[in-house]
Amino acid sequence: MTITASATELSAAATQRSEEAVGGLPYIEDATAVAPRDARDLSKVFFDRLQELEEGTHEYQYARNTLIEINLSLVRFAASRFRSRGDQMEDIVQVGTIGLIKAIDRFDLAREVEFTTFAVPYIVGEIKRHFRDTSWSVHVPRRLQELRVDLAKATGELSQSLDHAPTAADLAEYLGLSQEEVIEGIVASNGYTAGSIDAPVDEGSEQAGATYADRLGELDPALEGVENVHALKPLIAGLGERDREILRMRFGGEMTQSEIGAELGISQMHVSRLLARILTKLRTELLGRV
Repeated sequence: MTITASATELSAAATQRSEEAVGGLPYIEDATAVAPRDARDLSKVFFDRLQELEEGTHEYQYARNTLIEINLSLVRFAASRFRSRGDQMEDIVQVGTIGLIKAIDRFDLAREVEFTTFAVPYIVGEIKRHFRDTSWSVHVPRRLQELRVDLAKATGELSQSLDHAPTAADLAEYLGLSQEEVIEGIVASNGYTAGSIDAPVDEGSEQAGATYADRLGELDPALEGVENVHALKPLIAGLGERDREILRMRFGGEMTQSEIGAELGISQMHVSRLLARILTKLRTELLGRV
């Protein structure tokens, strides 16, 4: 059935096709083709029935999914506000759909408000949250994200009145913040955008034609050893005196198990068992800290 009729006609047609109705609701072959003007009336019918259905049932899922599909025009309407980000439009619509789903799950007919009025703020809010959380090259606390906006606005206004770029002290006084807070905000703002490591270095550089990636150093394998030693130090300090001495002779003095046994007056087999016990203890405690 092609959706070209009104919502009332759809309901009537669905009644005639009772064998195709789901949970007493109208059967809609292509819910995404429902005109926005008809979606409002149909939404009321589906919301009214949705409140009576048990969550998780086939009928409940049909009602919920149909509500999502017939109201996708709200997502497209909200997404059109961000048409300047054309290359991200597909992502914007997907994120907006999440907002629509949240609105559907939280809507209550008892509110006596149109669903469109209730849903649009959810959809727009989800899209704005997406930009706020993904526009930063690195993650920074929410307060610093908001402070970046305040600093940018204050910088523009002060530059006009002072006739020069404002200092941290100027910004702090203007915003009623401490200089430390302003400096923290300025540093955090550096994480809003990031340059590509494949970008060429300055033309005046001796390495003309090279990229920033060419300047990156290799990973120093010794760093992992430093981390391991730092982590093991307190664990070794917690061992008994003889256990520490055995470790010193085996790994510090590079003595064999036989030489350690001769030094301590015990057998090589006994040294082997002691080393196994000590290393197992250290390994277990080290992994427990990860």
